[in-house]
This record gives sequence, structure tokens and C-alpha cells, in this order.
Amino acid sequence: MLFCDLRSDQLLDALPVQGLSLDDYIGKTGRLTGTVPIPNRAIAERARRAILPGRTGVWVERGRDIWWGGILWTLSLASDARGFLSAQVQAGGWESYLYRRLLFDTQIAKQVDQFDIARQLVDYAQMAEGGDISITYETAVSGVLRDRAFSRYDLHSIGDLLDDLAAVEQGFEWRIASYRDSDGRRVKRLMMGHPVIRTGTTDIVLDHPGPVLSYAWPTDATAKANAWQSRGASVNGNLATDSYPLTSPLLVAEDDLAAGWPRLDGSSDYTTVEVQSTLDAHARADATAARNPVTIPEITVLLGGNITPALLGATVRLRIRDLWHPDTLDARYRVVGLSITPPERGRPETARLYLEVP
Repeated sequence: MLFCDLRSDQLLDALPVQGLSLDDYIGKTGRLTGTVPIPNRAIAERARRAILPGRTGVWVERGRDIWWGGILWTLSLASDARGFLSAQVQAGGWESYLYRRLLFDTQIAKQVDQFDIARQLVDYAQMAEGGDISITYETAVSGVLRDRAFSRYDLHSIGDLLDDLAAVEQGFEWRIASYRDSDGRRVKRLMMGHPVIRTGTTDIVLDHPGPVLSYAWPTDATAKANAWQSRGASVNGNLATDSYPLTSPLLVAEDDLAAGWPRLDGSSDYTTVEVQSTLDAHARADATAARNPVTIPEITVLLGGNITPALLGATVRLRIRDLWHPDTLDARYRVVGLSITPPERGRPETARLYLEVP
């Protein structure tokens, strides 16, 4: 694992890490954990210089490929009963930095593409003194124009503003990818996809029984709702009268009820949204998501070959034949998350893939 200065990306050291476990997602910040063994004074000195929580960036290499990148946030030094030292580290993906940066200046956008608004927020974070960690991006647009006013008084984090911007109707997905470019440089790239991030051009076929060692297929109706209303900010400027929040129309899925489903109510709050059309767009997006809660199946496969973190956003063709699927499940799913588990005695290195049901 490479330990680098977060701002300059200058290499500080390359140290061995035991028990390395990492995950990466679309729509969620990835995480890394591992332990740097400290067998002697020389390694201790190197580790003290390189492992600086909040200031050190980490890159995970496999061969010459970059598999993961992020910011080292915590260090826990431990000594066992025999006096052996180890440094337990935890890191969050590059996205975690944007949740540690606040908006201190009001930003207004009128009929600006939502991708450009997102890039402006990232630029705001990186233009501040000491704020540039070399997040790059492309200039593609989504074709969806937005009006947005982000108030400095709300003190929202840049990451939260990106999430809110992406979560509205006709929104997008975003993540910060780590890779090595054709010139061998390490790259942190803001990726956005409307409506979703997609990578790869060919499907990867995975069978159970076969390369798929195990799977879990949850179905959860506790978050389902077919009647929905969202609340916004209070817009009453008369202090002498009662104040009420802005509300969206009540959205009821009549066809759901006609099909025999019981009525299930849901709501969401956007306390800083003061524009009716923006609140209504949030409500429609939330109502659509709540009507059919996302099912995230998990499959476990052996790591290696075409199973790498580059699968995020790619499509796999999954075929399962067992007692529950006697006629064979054969369908395509998008990979939205990946978690790598280190090998243990008697168990090989595996990857758990999180899939999006279309």
C-alpha cells in the first residue's frame, strides 16, 4: 500500500499491510481497514513519518493497477502481551473529503446543467487555500438544467449538497474513481452518470453453481410506500402568524392500490428547499424510489481475472439454478458495490458484489 501526502500526492512510503479489507460503492463512500506490522525500530520510524491521519492519502496497488484510493482518517497503535507492535489504520474513499468541507459562501445557479453545478461545488472546495487534493473531472453534461441556491447560512457539507443535487428527479450518480492513467500517474476522477454510472461494453457471465460461491437475495418491504408527501422550508415571513412548511402534493400510486396493495404512507423533509418546483421534483423522485424499494442482492465470487474494482458500474449476467430457481434465473444486473475480503487459513481471497435489480 502506498502512503502519500494528501495535497501533493508525493510518495511518503510503501508499507506492507496485513488483513487488508476494502470496499467501494456507487452512492456510498468506500472504506479500507488493515494493519501495518511494526517489527523493528526502522519500520516504526518509517510508519511514524507516513501514517498521519487526516493528512495522508493511501493507494492500494495490485501489480501496476490502482485498486482503491482514499484518505487515512484513523490510526490505532496496539501492543500485544508479548510486546509486538502494530498500527491499525482505517481510510475512507476520496469522497469522504467532500463531507469534511463546508460551504461558507452562497452559491446560485440559474438554468445550469446539473453536472456543471456539481463541478462548481467541487471547484469551490478545491479553490480554498489548502483545499486542493487534485480531484479531476470531465466536461460532459447531462442535459438537465437546474436552478439552485445554496445558502452559506445552512453550512452544508459539499458532499451533502452533491447528494441532494443528485437525488432529485432526473438526477444522477457520482463517485470519485481511482486509477492510473496511460502516463502512469495516479488519478482521482469525479465520475458522474445520468441517470446512472455505467462502465464496460460486454457482460461478464457468472453462474451458480460455478464461479458464484454463494449469494444472498434480500426482499424488504419495510421501506415501501405508495402514498408520499415531502416537506420543505417554512416560507411564512409574517412573525405574527403561524408558520407552516412548504409541502408537495400528496402523490398516491392508484394503480398500486388497484392491484391489491395496502396503502403505505411515506414522507421526506427538505428543510432548506424554498422553491415549490424543486420540492415537487424531490417528492416525485422519493415517491418513485419508495414504491419499489431497491433490492441489493449480494454474490460472493473468487477474486481475480475479470473480478476487480473496475467492475463498478459494469453489467453482469447472472445465472442461478437451485431449489428456489428450478427453471434457472438468467438476468442482467449492474454492479453498484464491491467488498474484498482478505484470504484466511483455508479460505481464498473473495469479492462480494452488490447488484442492482433492474
